[in-house]
Amino acid sequence: DTMKIDGVTSATYKANAPTFNGLITAAPDRSSATVSMTMGGRIHALKVMQGHSVAKGQTVALLDNPDFVTLQQEYIETGIQLEYLAKEYARQKSLGSQEAASQKRVQQSKAEFLTVKNRQEAYATQLKALGINPATVKMGNIRAYLPVRSPIAGYVTDINVNIGKYVDVGQPVCSVVNKSQLLVQLTVIERDTNIISVGDRIDFRVNGMGKQTFSAKVVSIDQTVSKEDYSIKVYARILTPESSFRPGMYVRAKVRK
Repeated sequence: DTMKIDGVTSATYKANAPTFNGLITAAPDRSSATVSMTMGGRIHALKVMQGHSVAKGQTVALLDNPDFVTLQQEYIETGIQLEYLAKEYARQKSLGSQEAASQKRVQQSKAEFLTVKNRQEAYATQLKALGINPATVKMGNIRAYLPVRSPIAGYVTDINVNIGKYVDVGQPVCSVVNKSQLLVQLTVIERDTNIISVGDRIDFRVNGMGKQTFSAKVVSIDQTVSKEDYSIKVYARILTPESSFRPGMYVRAKVRK
């Protein structure tokens, strides 16, 4: 077969090598995340705008829900009860004797102590699920609003809420995209799947960025064929990331051999 050399990258290709169309997309494993609600409520404040960069754990919104305040209060109150019951249980054990009445008081004191202890642990688990450190609540630092945090660092996109809107549990607030870990998603016609494999290097150009060529490495090939056009999705991790790349950008690519 005849070969030709790319004038930009010096990579070689077969003369009849096909060009694949595709898009830049965010990798679902580490490049994109949906910021969703772990508790329902009304949006009290939005801390970000579309396109803002955020750090991992940064607050993107504040949620207003009286149940959140109640949960913190109950955690503190059970802590106070637990402190008293622990002392009472210790006192009953020190006073305990072989008398049945005394043993009954010890067992009753133990049961009350364990009941409140389990209740406090349940409240602590709920607070942790909401991203709140129970230790800070124990010190009396009750928050009026629940902070909604980004699980990854990246750029904010797809804001789905506004101030005052009621949001249910699990409903998305926004998405965050980390552009340092983007993929190229190529659409490969079924008959051409034999010329592209996991591990192959591809060179691609981005619509609107002239003849500048970038490289990527094939990391995954879908095993399902589209019933509409008999194509397969191929995913390649971008090796030469650019700050100007955005998910959804159109690309044209060739496999480097």
